[in-house]
Order: sequence, then C-alpha cells, then structure tokens
Amino acid sequence: MHGNIIRAAAALSAAMILSVAGLGAQQRSEMTKAAGKYNQTLFYIDRLYLEDVDFGDLVEKAIAATIAELDPHSSYISAEDVRAMNEPLQGEFEGIGIEFAVIRDTLTVQATVAGGPSERVGLLAGDKIVRVDTSDIAGIGLTNEGVYGYLRGKKGTKVSLTVLRRGAADPLDFTVVRDKIPINSLDAAYKVDSDVLYLKLSRFAAKSRDEIAEAIRSFDGVLRGVILDLRSNSGGYLPTAINIANEFLEAGDLIVYTEGRKIPRMQESARGNGLYRHGPLVVMIDENSASASEIVAGAVQDQDRGIIVGRRSFGKGLVQQALPLDDGSELRLTIARYHTPSGRVIQSHYESGHADQYYKDFYERYLRGESFSRDSIQFPDSLKFRTLKLGRTVYGGGGIMPDVFVPQDTASYTDYYAALLRQGLVIEYMNGLCDRNRSAWTSKYRTFEKFDRSFKITDGMVDGLVALASERGIELKEDELERSREDLCLYMKALAASSIVSRDCFYRVMNSRSPEFQAALEALREASLSRNALL
Repeated sequence: MHGNIIRAAAALSAAMILSVAGLGAQQRSEMTKAAGKYNQTLFYIDRLYLEDVDFGDLVEKAIAATIAELDPHSSYISAEDVRAMNEPLQGEFEGIGIEFAVIRDTLTVQATVAGGPSERVGLLAGDKIVRVDTSDIAGIGLTNEGVYGYLRGKKGTKVSLTVLRRGAADPLDFTVVRDKIPINSLDAAYKVDSDVLYLKLSRFAAKSRDEIAEAIRSFDGVLRGVILDLRSNSGGYLPTAINIANEFLEAGDLIVYTEGRKIPRMQESARGNGLYRHGPLVVMIDENSASASEIVAGAVQDQDRGIIVGRRSFGKGLVQQALPLDDGSELRLTIARYHTPSGRVIQSHYESGHADQYYKDFYERYLRGESFSRDSIQFPDSLKFRTLKLGRTVYGGGGIMPDVFVPQDTASYTDYYAALLRQGLVIEYMNGLCDRNRSAWTSKYRTFEKFDRSFKITDGMVDGLVALASERGIELKEDELERSREDLCLYMKALAASSIVSRDCFYRVMNSRSPEFQAALEALREASLSRNALL
C-alpha cells in the first residue's frame, strides 16, 4: 500500500492536465466562462490599449493574485525559480544556509538549514528578507539566480540582512557569516546514558530515513529507548515522513490518510519492517514543528506507540501537488487535507485569501500564553478524538497537542542577548576564539566527555564578546547581561563543542539544560518502568 498517496496525486495531476485540454468539447462551466472572460480582456488590451504590454508579466501577476485568494499554502512559482527550490535538501554549497522561495516578489525563508549560519543568528521560517547589505531586494523582480548572487559567497565572508517578521512591528537586522552548508538532515545522533538513542532531525530530506536507519543499526549496545527530536522541523518530503514513521510502527498500522474535493480517501500504512517497532519512544515537537513532522507525531500518538513531548505544533496539514505549466513554471496547489490515523485534521483554521491573518493568528497563540501554559489552550468537545489502541483523548483542530506539555522558558532572553544573536556576534566571536585556540583545544579535548567536564566559558571570554559588541554599536546593559549570562555561556560552550569536537556536540551541550529534553528523558524512563507504557 506504500506510495498510494504519491501515485494518486501524480495520476490526478496528469488527469487534470488532460481535462483542461479537452474542455472545448464540454458544456461550458463556471470555470470556462471565467477563463473566456479573461481571454477577452487580454484580447481587448492587445488590440486597443494605448501602449505596448508585457503579456507574460501580466499573466504572471494575475496567476499569483489568483493563488493568493486560495489557502495560505498554495503558491505559484515562476519558471526561473522552479529549478533550485529543493537544493538545500540535496547538495552542499557555501552561503547563509536557508531554504527559500521568492513569493510575491519577496525573498521568503522557508526553513533554515540546521547548524547553518542563519539558524545560529536566529532567522526563522517565514522571515522575509527585504535588504541585503545596501541593496533593497523586495519588489524588484528577484530571481533565484539573483538570490544566489546576493547570498552565496565564500566561507567566512559576511552579509547584512534586513528582515520583516510576522508579529514584529519593526524590521530586524542580522549579520550572517557565510559557511559551508551541511547537507545531512540528521543533525545529531548520540547515546544518552547507556541505552537511549537521541536523534535530532532538522528536515525530511530525501535520505533522512537512511540516516536514521544507520544511526539505529550502528547503536553500540542494547537499545532500550529512542528520542526523536522534531522541534523546529518544518517538514519536507511526504514519502520520507511515511518511511520514518514506518521505522517505529507495526505492520498494518495506519500512518496517514488524505481526502480532497477531487481525491478519494488514500492512505498509507506501516509495512512491518521497521528497525525500532518495540521499546519506549518519545517524539519532541514545538510550535515550529509542521507538516511532515506532524504526520510522524500524529501517527505515533494515535497508534499509542510513543509519547509526544513539548508544545502544540504549527498545524500545517494541507497536501500540495506540484503542477507543471507549459513555460516551466509551476503551481503548488493544495489538493487535499492530511488526517492522522484517528481522523484528526492537522490543519489550523484559515480563511481563503487571508494568509496574513492566518499567520497573525499563529503569532497570537504566543500572546495568549499558549507557549507558557497548557490551560490557555481550549478545545471544544467537537474536536475530541480517541487513540486507536488505548482510547486516550486527543484533539484535532490544528497541530498536534503533546501528551507532556513543556512551557517555553524565556526568563533569561533579554533584548541585549537578542541583539547579540541577531547580529551574529556570538558566532563571530566564538569562531575567532576557536580558530585562535584550535590546536591546543583539539589536543586537550579529544572526547566530548572530557570537553564537557573541563571546558568552561570564563568571565574573560564573556568580556571579550561584550567588547566586540560595543565596537559594533551594541551598548552593554549589565542587568540584562547578568540575566542572560547562564544561557549565553551555555550557547557559547555549545558552539565551541561543535567547532572543536563534532557538530552533534552542539545539541549534547544545549540539551543538558533543555527543559523539553529533560521532560523527554523522564517520560522515556517512566515508560520503561510502567506496565502500561506506550510501547
């Protein structure tokens, strides 16, 4: 049964193209009347309008405006932009480390490459980059090739970005130091205690399942628990999500099904050949986990296979099909909704043609306190569902609600700390510090365990960072520095671990004080001890 959804969508795409070609022989419908009216308009413009008109540009804008009246995830992609849409999922290059799309003539961050320079300074999916160095780039007919020209460059070179962020009143400025962009989607795979495997997956790329399978196969010892970290994972390839869910579920367990106005119900179920079908499992999510992340988390939760820890996920449950147009451009058109195995709708509420309100509603979750208190999230009884094996209560209506809620900890996040992050000064300072001490430190800290025990962020290191910030125009706020010092020092140590020991050591350091990670460990231990554990 595997592949049904993908094959059905491809067949539907071909059928739609054929049906459009044959419309002349059919009774005129509302669609054909509308198309005829638009063709008449173009005809009159061509024959009678005062000046010459670029019809290609006119149609491009008309299509984009039409798609904007649909759901918030349908999009039109010009022929110039189609070719390199998925490059960060497949190759390696030197740049700032974002997956992007030029949508409505604005460079939009689709996702940051985990471990890359943009993620480290705090760029987020959905950010709109409107200025690069001294060049305004919004509304100028930007192409993918133009984006590469602005953002790619040699490792170590800097680029200044001005960003518009949903919910932020003013533009935000970032300084990003270009680097080699990592191509692996599994950013960390390491042993916790002696029998638990932690997996940090940043996106659902073409080879993500292979990376996870290799990590499970190469585990040294008896594997008695897995933590799959999907925090801030905004999705990726649907087949990859199905294959990863298959690694944890029994044969016949439903993973996901889809339904649409023109698509009958199609479903995917586990094949029973996964590498970790038994044993305690925890999946970590947060408000930035979306799409494929929600498919995996929803399947694990509904099948009572594991425990979901964190905060309510984004709520992106619409299926987009890539539909090619004659000139090489492409529609990414929403054709169906995802449903979890219990029947829940993942997609958050939206009104067609009001994408701005859709994203504003997401931001207002934070203002309502959703990130800090589970009690602030209210679900009507009409959205109540039951898990398939234990009959536990779960809710639909947008996103996946975790079994174990962990509030966001922002007590130490100050304006001063945020300014250091946005301008990339922590990265810049630690990169320089590590480069100057690389020979001595790599010799001294040959293992993570020794690094973790012995490496300290000293007052002198912090003073050096503060001095650099002062040179760049960031005024020291001593009270805010003290409030943020512990988190700042942890981040500095994590950067050093990544640079000196290995990349996945960044997460080993950061997880040591992560409330979500500690909650995941506790849930895993309780599951191991309980007779009623979700196995």
